[in-house]
This record gives sequence, C-alpha cells and structure tokens, in this order.
Amino acid sequence: LAQSRQVHSVFGLRFAWTCSVHLGRRTNSVPSLSMRAAFKLLRGLWHVLMGWVTIYFRFPQFTPQQREARVQVWAMQLLRIWDIDLEVRGKPVLAGPALLVCNHISWLDILVIHATRHCRFVSKSELRGWPLLGTLATGAGTLYIERAQRKDAMRMVKDMAQSLRAGEVLAVFPEGTTGDGIGMLPFHSNLIQSAIEGDAPIQTLALQFVDTHTHSISMAARFVGDDTLLASIWSTLNATGLKAVVNFGELQMAQGRNRREWASDLHQDVMALKKNCL
Repeated sequence: LAQSRQVHSVFGLRFAWTCSVHLGRRTNSVPSLSMRAAFKLLRGLWHVLMGWVTIYFRFPQFTPQQREARVQVWAMQLLRIWDIDLEVRGKPVLAGPALLVCNHISWLDILVIHATRHCRFVSKSELRGWPLLGTLATGAGTLYIERAQRKDAMRMVKDMAQSLRAGEVLAVFPEGTTGDGIGMLPFHSNLIQSAIEGDAPIQTLALQFVDTHTHSISMAARFVGDDTLLASIWSTLNATGLKAVVNFGELQMAQGRNRREWASDLHQDVMALKKNCL
C-alpha cells in the first residue's frame, strides 16, 4: 500500500546541519547547503500550490488522458526543482490493464513513479483528508482504503479488479510500509488478488535512491522507523548527486498461482530488479 506514516515529533525536527545528514557524509559548506535547501523547499511548495490550483480549477475541463499527462509532467518538474535525477530502466507498460508492484522506501516513491508514467495508487483513507496533499492525491486518481477495517480490503480488491477490467493502470506497495532501501519486507498478498479477479497482468518494478558520487545506495530520502517526514524532506533537499533509479520488469500473468504464491514470486522478482538498480 502507498502508505505515508503519520507525521509525528514535528517540532523535534532534526535539521541536516545538526546531524550531518548529507548522503551519509559530513560537509564543510553547511550554511550554503542549508540556504540552497531552503530555496528548493520554497520552490517546491510553490509548485505544489500550483498543482493544487490546476486540479481544483482546470482538471474539471480536462479529459482523463490530459489529466494523466499533466500529473506525469508535474511530477517530473518537481523532481527537477529538487535536483533529483531520474533514470528509468526497462519499459513501463504503455497501456492498461496492469497492476504495478514495487518496493517502498520513501514518501518520494509515488512522485518518482508518477514521473515514469501515470498510475492510480492505493493509499490509506486518512490521506484524503490531509490539507493540500489530499487534493493532490485525489486529483491523481488515488484509490483509498480503510486500513483499520479488514473487510474494506475485500471491497478494495473488487474496486481494483473493476478498474483493471476497465483498462486502468494501478499501483501498490505490497510491503505495506517503507523499508530502509537495503532489504525488503515480505509482500502482503491481499491486493494481488485484484489482478487475479480482473484477469490482468502485473508489472514488477524496483526503486532505489543512488548517490551518483559514490554509486552506492543513498539514505538521503529514506523514511523509516523514527524518521519524521520533515526531517526526511530536509535531508532530501540537502543532498547532492541524488538519483532515483526505477527498473521495470516484464508483464506477467498469474498462470494458475494463487495470490500468496504469486506475491512470493513477485517479491523475488522485485528483489532481483532492485539489485540491478546500482
């Protein structure tokens, strides 16, 4: 699931200069980095606001295809504003139906994947009520699930299967939460059932954040454990040489596998793709 954990300890924000967070290395140009990060933050906030205006005032006049194209362009622009390079390996599915299955590292994942192609993510229902961000998520076509209600997963599977039969491209993070970017958590199989019921293929993809200076895994954008959202954003904005690598696999059908068997195979496939991101 595309889950963004609840923001906590906001006032305990650990700024990059106090914990020397800068791609895992110390830097001697802290003041200039901080000013550059603040400038990127302001530009990003303005871009987010303009996205909200576009969704609220212009999306009603757009066709579905125009909305999808606009979301992808908006995501690409925000990555550029924040100096995050994007490298796409493999070929994203050109048209639906398809269910995208990916590992989950950061709050940035959805933005990165949207920049490769538009898709409808599944996310927790609380996101819909968040100021500004809820409007952006809804405008991008997010499907909402009540995580606290187990029965709602059954409802979501039916809704997803219906969307897949209608030819849409959906996306889920089967780990259910973010990881550290090094290993991967087990895949939950509930939402994989939608591809079986909708007789739709799944395309695996792996996401990794890379330090272009060292060609190793970057922890700048990580959002796991006790990390707060604001601290993760600040760390990301202070990073230089940050690149998001998205590696797409091949389309595959269930071919008689049940959801648990398929989820296990998908986990192995994503892990293999992830290893080839460096």
